[in-house]
Amino acid sequence: MVKHLHIFGQVQGVGFRYRFMERAQALGICGWVRNRRGGSVEAVIAGSPDAVEALLAWARRGPAAAQVERVDVGAAEGRFSSFELRPTE
Repeated sequence: MVKHLHIFGQVQGVGFRYRFMERAQALGICGWVRNRRGGSVEAVIAGSPDAVEALLAWARRGPAAAQVERVDVGAAEGRFSSFELRPTE
């Protein structure tokens, strides 16, 4: 299962990307995450349906310092062999 996420709220400057990556790796999920210039976070995640749902549930909360307002989720495509932090776009 591959999903595209766009996460809005107070999600930059609070360790969101790093914690997201740690959680993804712990769940065996591959893909990437990056900050967007407008203040949101974007990610593409690929893994088993259960792992993807678990990461989605985490993304809706984020780390303690984050204030997630909403997470837009869409279908995506791609194959990934690891999880990476990408530069801001």
